[in-house]
Amino acid sequence: MTASNPLQVQAFNTADVAEQIRVTPGWVQHYQQMSPGHFAGQIRYLDLEGVEIYEECMNTRVEQNFSAPQGSLAFCFDRSDNALYVLNGESCNIWITPENYQEVAVVFGPAFVQHHGLSVERLDGLFMAPLNSGQNALFSRWLSGTLTRLSQTLNPPSKEALTQQLLDDCLYILDSSCVHLDPVALQRRAGERTIMKRVAEWAADTPEDNLHLLQLAQVADVSLRQLQHAFKAYTGMAPTQWLRLRRLNSARRELLSRSAYTTTVAEVAMNWGFWHLGRFSSRYRALFNELPSDTLKRGV
Repeated sequence: MTASNPLQVQAFNTADVAEQIRVTPGWVQHYQQMSPGHFAGQIRYLDLEGVEIYEECMNTRVEQNFSAPQGSLAFCFDRSDNALYVLNGESCNIWITPENYQEVAVVFGPAFVQHHGLSVERLDGLFMAPLNSGQNALFSRWLSGTLTRLSQTLNPPSKEALTQQLLDDCLYILDSSCVHLDPVALQRRAGERTIMKRVAEWAADTPEDNLHLLQLAQVADVSLRQLQHAFKAYTGMAPTQWLRLRRLNSARRELLSRSAYTTTVAEVAMNWGFWHLGRFSSRYRALFNELPSDTLKRGV
């Protein structure tokens, strides 16, 4: 009898950003769909008992507000720009991924980090900064291919050998990337990230679109020009458009969580600051490719 593969790659196909979050274990994430069309995503991951490999694919633009599992150290390779982003449980970030996005990540768990002396404090200033190295693209392709091979092969490498290779390669790539760091660019990126974090926190607490641009800049405690530059860098859109798309996503989540027997589309629309029902329906359909009434019919 042929032995089964002890390294089991888990794979999930998803049809909504909420599903994409649910099938990604351990991460704290909030997703918003930010470009039109039916969402289609995939998550693949491999648990090596202390170290995990993740691969995430999504067809639409998605705003991600996330942090890694507490106590962990994650090496995330964005295959859209071949940059490495390092983060831990304390480094929260917000950004909007492009269409047809793909990312591969290696996550070293808390026990592994402590056992191998991976000092998180020494990485201060590097978290969520785009780190570039000639090896990034090659390594991310190898990671993706490894998940594919392990889902098919009956003769996988040992967990110990694969884990050691992941550690050695990630640290080597980090070292190579740091050689090319631009301190000025790092400082600018950190400032833009702070602005986006302040705005995101306000948006989470205040769903109504009551602020104009100058008031939004006051929330972020920056000038209007700084606000616009931060949004261009992180979202590629104007602040007002970003707020409207977030509110449309919030309305969708409420429609999916409610029943047509207990609420109406108009009630949900007004809950999220859309006072013109026809305009709401038109914008909702343009983003999600279905009418809000059809979403409500599929609700709980």
